[in-house]
Amino acid sequence: MDSNKLKELRELVDFLKENGIAEFDMERTDLKVRIKFAGAAGASAADLAMAQQLAAGAAGSVPSLGAATPEQPAAAATEKLHEVTSPIVGTFYDSPSPGAPTFVKLGDQVEVGQVLCIVEAMKLMNEIECDVAGEIVQRIAATGQPVEFGQPLFAIRPR
Repeated sequence: MDSNKLKELRELVDFLKENGIAEFDMERTDLKVRIKFAGAAGASAADLAMAQQLAAGAAGSVPSLGAATPEQPAAAATEKLHEVTSPIVGTFYDSPSPGAPTFVKLGDQVEVGQVLCIVEAMKLMNEIECDVAGEIVQRIAATGQPVEFGQPLFAIRPR
């Protein structure tokens, strides 16, 4: 492994640790990396999103996920939250188009019928609407990642 790839790998490990990503896989034509930190339960949607972004990205730089990581405050684990689930199998998108602002973000107040995201299935863009009024406290799915029927996409603190 040359010094540039070793430097990139070190940056990747630091980035994963800083963002709390427990497990990561990346495969390129000339390199395959699997990182799993001790105590990791398994790969999340954010881990997979990071793997795809790095595999597609330019060598030597670690991309920032920005809003693409699932978000959760510590308090969300102890309270009763409503989960919005995917009604279909497809690909999750948190914005109407690449580079556009996300439909919702952590802390947003949402109403019944408000669009939260899109799930693409067979080239059809299906808007997923909120079914309860409240506050977005967690985004579970990562943009660009496959989702299954019934898979949680968002956690909402009902009003």
